[in-house]
Amino acid sequence: MSLRMTNTLTGRKEPFEPIRPPEVRMYVCGVNLYGPAHVGHAMSYVVFDMIRRHLEWSGYRVRHVQNFTDVEDRIVARAAAEGRTIQDIADANIARFFREMDALNVTRAHVYPRATHTIPKILEIVKGLVDNGHAYAADGDVYFRVTADTDYGKLSHRHLEDMQAGARIAVDKRKEHPMDFALWTAAKPGEPSWDSPWGQGLPGWHIECSAMVMDHLGEQIDIHGGGHDVIFPHHENEIAQSESYTGKPFVKYWLHNALLRLGDQEEKMTRHLGNIVSIEDALRRYTPDGLRLFLLSSHYRNPLTWKEDAVEAADRGAERLRGALEAAETVVRRTAGSGQDSPPAVALRAAAARAREAFREAMDDDFNTPTAIGELFALATETNRLADGLAKQRSEAGPPEGAVGALTAAAETFRELGGVLGLRLSTTTETSETLERDVRRFVSEEPALAGAVAADGAVPALLDRILEARQAARARKDFQAADRIRDRLGEIGVSVEDYPAGSRWRLR
Repeated sequence: MSLRMTNTLTGRKEPFEPIRPPEVRMYVCGVNLYGPAHVGHAMSYVVFDMIRRHLEWSGYRVRHVQNFTDVEDRIVARAAAEGRTIQDIADANIARFFREMDALNVTRAHVYPRATHTIPKILEIVKGLVDNGHAYAADGDVYFRVTADTDYGKLSHRHLEDMQAGARIAVDKRKEHPMDFALWTAAKPGEPSWDSPWGQGLPGWHIECSAMVMDHLGEQIDIHGGGHDVIFPHHENEIAQSESYTGKPFVKYWLHNALLRLGDQEEKMTRHLGNIVSIEDALRRYTPDGLRLFLLSSHYRNPLTWKEDAVEAADRGAERLRGALEAAETVVRRTAGSGQDSPPAVALRAAAARAREAFREAMDDDFNTPTAIGELFALATETNRLADGLAKQRSEAGPPEGAVGALTAAAETFRELGGVLGLRLSTTTETSETLERDVRRFVSEEPALAGAVAADGAVPALLDRILEARQAARARKDFQAADRIRDRLGEIGVSVEDYPAGSRWRLR
């Protein structure tokens, strides 16, 4: 099955055929920098990160641009109220945005243009629209002439007459039509402004994105993304002004994610209503993998409701996936296998192959992440069945022949497919500096480990040696030392599980 995606412009699910394969030019609308982002914003950026990752996994070369809106009515108003510059506010919120997106494992775009850095291109487009009759000046403002665009409304599938009838628009006698929108506005006293053929002014919101797209990706691109709430008027106006300027189709595939609501509220999360959960708070309470799993648990085109029990369930689900990968890697790290596969190993190999095939099929079907995630959980069940079975059996010969190869295949599949979803699935091979310090200190302080365990090497191997020393203490019936080792490991975040064939550790 080839990749298909739902195009807002046509309202249909279409095969993906980029303009110049294997290159894909993708633009995603970024945040307005008047305040910090929230988890509703995070949902959009996690979704488009997933889309980019899947495209790259499928062999495409993605050029990803995402803008920052650093001049707009709200940031101008905030700067005036706080006695700060718009650049100061923008810089602070950009720094926070990057910290939070990095924590969520959102791949950084190749370019993050800012509206204030794109003024020359904005002026070039506005002048071009005035010159070709699609825009007109009025008292220092410049408006787009919607009646000059014969298919205005094609993205939101609305007719101009219906828009006007349903809109609450203040009367402005300078406009030729009530739906005409500003490309450039005359600056008020105290506002930031730039020179233009129409006097000192600043750009309208919609023209900023057209200019940044053309500056960094060209006049025609493959994918333009954003939230469902910006289809109209922002993206509608963006497509109208861009195509009226160039005379060419602007975007081949318009993709829009549905919105995130808080609890039972009908309104989407939005800063001006205050019904938000900050990304900072969400990361304090839940793991990044858990948050990503929650945000991708619903199809990107379906609305999602932020409920604590649902996010907690996703966090537990992420732990289940991490645990399965950890179980597989623990067996692989401790043993070496060869020979023909045993029936359980054959079953796991088949499960890994099925998971990869079904995962790709789901993702190729308009990025169906709920089904794709389900395949990961199915693989986790099969992986745990084999790994736990090996841990519980008593055998001097080690695991059945072929089991290590099967678990290696499962672990590789988890990392590959989890990576497409942006899941880190951090396991025992990825430990923090704090844990490393605590483990090495424990080795140096515990009498039962003196001379038996050297405090060097990677933490996972070091923990394996600690468990071997603990097993030796149990064998000589020094249960006090064995219990002390187990309890001390628990204090530093490492749980120990005992089985007839030995012990296994895992990070909490």
